[in-house]
Amino acid sequence: METVRVALMGGGTVGSAFAQLLPAHQARFSALGVKVELARVLVRDIEKSRPGIPSRLLTNNPKGFLDDVDVLVEVAGGTTTAGDLVLQALEMGLPVVTANKALLAERWDELREYAEQGDLHYEASVMAGTPIIGALQSLWGNQTLEMHGIVNGTCSYLIRRMEEGASYEQAFKEAGDLGYLEADPNLDVGGIDSAHKICVLGRLTVDPGLSWEKVLRRTRGIQHLTPELLRQARAEGYAIKLVASLYPENGEWVAAVRPVRLPESHPLVAMGSGRNAMVYRGEPVGQLVFAGAGAGGGVTASAVLGDLYRVLLGTPGHLPIPSVAPLPQQAVERLEEV
Repeated sequence: METVRVALMGGGTVGSAFAQLLPAHQARFSALGVKVELARVLVRDIEKSRPGIPSRLLTNNPKGFLDDVDVLVEVAGGTTTAGDLVLQALEMGLPVVTANKALLAERWDELREYAEQGDLHYEASVMAGTPIIGALQSLWGNQTLEMHGIVNGTCSYLIRRMEEGASYEQAFKEAGDLGYLEADPNLDVGGIDSAHKICVLGRLTVDPGLSWEKVLRRTRGIQHLTPELLRQARAEGYAIKLVASLYPENGEWVAAVRPVRLPESHPLVAMGSGRNAMVYRGEPVGQLVFAGAGAGGGVTASAVLGDLYRVLLGTPGHLPIPSVAPLPQQAVERLEEV
């Protein structure tokens, strides 16, 4: 039986959850004729206890980390060290599984050729365990009209707490105490996390060369929202949400992130309570709604493990759309920005 040796970069919440899932899947791996072995785990602090990861596997030295392994799983995040290691693995011919939406969004020019070759697997990068990446790739047979999504749970939490009467400052502190905020909170509240995600989805569905810089220029966060503004919207039958959108405008595909007013009957409001949600409109398929858990160690690790199965089966990674999708002639939904 062949042994597949996995190098894991990142031993935090997702990395530990991934390591704990592996033993339960060994019987399935055996049915594929392989044994999956966690070879080594790259972390910043080797003294920290990491559930499911034997301390003997921990290292904080990236030198030689990829020696004698068959696949890299990267769940550390960031665009520098993680990006350099991912590119090194791809240059060595190793398949890569990553949950790193920031890396995919910001260093796409370096990664694109490998993604087009099928060497890059990234289902977990958007909406965690809710399989939006694979679903959207299966929709290439449609004319994409538009997409709108709530893809950052932290902002949804902050908005909900302000609707309940908390000030922005109170809600922000609560989110930090609960561990919801990124190390750089602006990634959440400034809309950057959502922008990373819609950028990844845009390249998958409508434009393989969608510019991160253009997406960033159309990104606004929620820092200006107030409890009064949110409650007034509810009184008028609307909900204010941070929405990431993809739509045609002035002869090109545009991705944007901003707070918008949505009718309470809108599927993003109905389906997005406490969950990530995405509305896709295409022709001839019509409207599709995807909703589910968009964060969490086990949830994200499940998608990472799903991608590892794709590697074991020899299935190519997630391919960007081959060329720019034609612009639709139908009218698209215009959301009211706040």
